[in-house]
Amino acid sequence: MKPLHVLLAVVGGAIAGAAVGLLFAPDKGSETRKKIGETLRKHGINLSRKKMDELVDEISTELETNK
Repeated sequence: MKPLHVLLAVVGGAIAGAAVGLLFAPDKGSETRKKIGETLRKHGINLSRKKMDELVDEISTELETNK
């Protein structure tokens, strides 16, 4: 495996782990979405507001259906 692929896998896993951790926190949904957006931006993922909202909603929905 190329070093770049390994790095991308590690970064992606860290972001996914942070998102899952936030989603299982005992906060309201709107607060959780806000935290996910802040975490993504903190890790250098700068998406447009619309794309960020879509990603956060997709993560939230996926986790809620897999409970």
